Amino acid sequence: MTTETITRAPAVHSRGNRKQARRNTLIGWTFILPNFLGFLAFTLIPVLAAFALSFMEWTSFSAPRWVGLANFQRMVQSDTFWVALRNTVAYALGHVPLTMALALVLALLLNRKLKGIGFFRVAIFFPYITSLVAVAVVWNMLFSPDSGPINQFLHAVGVAEAPGWTSSSDWAMPAVIITSVWRDMGYYMILYLAGLQAIPTELYEAAEVDGASPWQRFWNVTLPSLRPTTFFVVVMLTVSSFKVFDLIVVMTNGGPGRATTVLSQLIYQEGIGDGKFGYSSAISLVLFVIVLTVTVLQFKLQQRRER
Repeated sequence: MTTETITRAPAVHSRGNRKQARRNTLIGWTFILPNFLGFLAFTLIPVLAAFALSFMEWTSFSAPRWVGLANFQRMVQSDTFWVALRNTVAYALGHVPLTMALALVLALLLNRKLKGIGFFRVAIFFPYITSLVAVAVVWNMLFSPDSGPINQFLHAVGVAEAPGWTSSSDWAMPAVIITSVWRDMGYYMILYLAGLQAIPTELYEAAEVDGASPWQRFWNVTLPSLRPTTFFVVVMLTVSSFKVFDLIVVMTNGGPGRATTVLSQLIYQEGIGDGKFGYSSAISLVLFVIVLTVTVLQFKLQQRRER
């Protein structure tokens, strides 16, 4: 073997490695590209377009025209916007803690090795994968002021004036919250169940040896161990609560009056219903900023607790 052959061998090997690396990169992009194109076409571009449209006046009968902050000024002066924002916050404040609490309780109850326990887990999870329209229609029937089983039961136990539920401006939002909690708690129960089963049994055994009561084991072992799961549940519930739309549209359509009108429904009404695309984009931008701010604050609080 000559000296020239020896010096050329590493160069040929290096070119072969680069060729293989390019091939691997190309293969990787072929897997990523379809999903990325879908994200680009149906998420990123619409979000950027909505951001630009929020500073424009664009209706079904006119071309887009730059108006600066006029849409936001109109929003601040709109009573309907503030009603929708208040309803959205009220829904989130009811939906998030109730769903979390019930999901955790159910997970604790079903985190046992009992015969037939799988059936109960599936039964509680099933409403989450049921058609939301079907759920809303069934609960509307249950909440019927005149013939609904809920009010009939209340009358039977001595309640003279049962709530009007979805036909009452005072009880429509609680009715929507009850329905959404019933539907969503099964999904978050599964998350909590996974978190409970990931807790080492040695922690409970050590606490029991130290004489800890069941409540002390729950408070000092279970809850701290579930902190990552709880954080994920809080974030997911908060985002979904601020985006609620379809359940309210089917159950109350924002009524009675404006009792259950939320920001996502107002965006739909202004944009699709009235053709005011610029104004509806401005409302959607405000909703995005609110959700982003709440989520960032939650992450900051979580990081502070971990320190």
